[in-house]
Amino acid sequence: MGRRVALATIGFCLVFTVLAVALRTAWAWQASVAAMRQELAQVDQVFNRTLAKAIWEMDRDALYTHLASAGQVTSVGRVTLKIRQANRSGEMLEHRQPGWSHSPRMPSLLRTLSYEPYAGAKEDVGELTLEGDERVLLERLRDEVASIVITQLIQSVLLAGLIMWMFNRSVTVHVQHIARHLAALSPETLDDRLVLARRPSRPDELSKLEAGVNDLQGSLRDYLARQRRDERELAAHRDRLAELVHDRTRELEEANARLQTLSRSDPLTSLPNRRHFDELKDVEMRRSHRSGQPLSLLLCDVDFFKRYNDAYGHACGDRCLQAVAQVLRESFVRAGELPARIGGEEFAVLLPGVDLAGALRLGERLCKAVEARAIPHKASEVAPHVSLSVGVAQFDAVTMERFDALLQQADEALYRAKSGGRNRVAS
Repeated sequence: MGRRVALATIGFCLVFTVLAVALRTAWAWQASVAAMRQELAQVDQVFNRTLAKAIWEMDRDALYTHLASAGQVTSVGRVTLKIRQANRSGEMLEHRQPGWSHSPRMPSLLRTLSYEPYAGAKEDVGELTLEGDERVLLERLRDEVASIVITQLIQSVLLAGLIMWMFNRSVTVHVQHIARHLAALSPETLDDRLVLARRPSRPDELSKLEAGVNDLQGSLRDYLARQRRDERELAAHRDRLAELVHDRTRELEEANARLQTLSRSDPLTSLPNRRHFDELKDVEMRRSHRSGQPLSLLLCDVDFFKRYNDAYGHACGDRCLQAVAQVLRESFVRAGELPARIGGEEFAVLLPGVDLAGALRLGERLCKAVEARAIPHKASEVAPHVSLSVGVAQFDAVTMERFDALLQQADEALYRAKSGGRNRVAS
């Protein structure tokens, strides 16, 4: 439970971090654009009058000098000066930063240059256009985003750590204490009450659980006392022959139950065997045909298992199969799902109510679960650990009259998974 809470907390913090970074990046972009627009306005304030004067006085040297100076400002990508001339088209002068290219996202500023040679005689002599440099804006944004990401990651890590620490301190340690108490419980220790090391507070779920465990112990203690009293009373009237018959009958029933279990389960892995699988496959196929619900089949094969036996020995091979069987047992716990060992290193899984897409996802999850066990396999050509090839098929009531057709289709998919390089799922 603590692990799931930790993963959920980390996942929430990551999502929060991504959203926060995206929002703050958008704000940073808008702020950078506004700052660049302000810088262009300041450049205009500095050079407007000097450029207008140079145009009026027809001072080419000063004009080019001021134009180049304006173009050297970091945030300015291009400076365009249009000089108005009477009775003919205006002259265009331009200065741009090396490598600059126009971008519609960049701010620009268009100003009319006016000169007043004497009071009341204001003349428009040209137009000044300033365009921002996108490279400068992106460089500033990169620095800002790096700072935002680092800040958000630190905040998220601290938040996740705080939540997990509080959950562990408030819940996990007490749940572990309850688990240890229940594990040590026996008829002789029913008088030992459960006491959680907590400060007095308002009743909560843990308080109810503590009281429930203690009440259950009291009920069990009373029940066992009554049972022992009843057994003593019954023992006085019990006939020895009836006792022997009863014991013998019980032994026979247990033996029959064990034989029944052994006949339907694999002795090495404790999974259902081929007989059990064959009994249920036709039942599920008829149910799928009758109800219209999907039915899928996984065929799983341990990659390079013969090489594994040759490299590690048959005893290790048996333990490897037991580990894979345990993964199957843990991965398929839904009602109706049937993992079975049908021979050697080959396993099958019946999946009632699961279509082909769902079966493919379950097959991928199974391969990852086996990979997570990290069982060493130095003789494998596809991975340093034991891996599975999985073939997936779905029952088609129109084209498949017998289960063997579904089994053959899954076997062909398994062959494609092996031919495609093993350690994969194919359909």
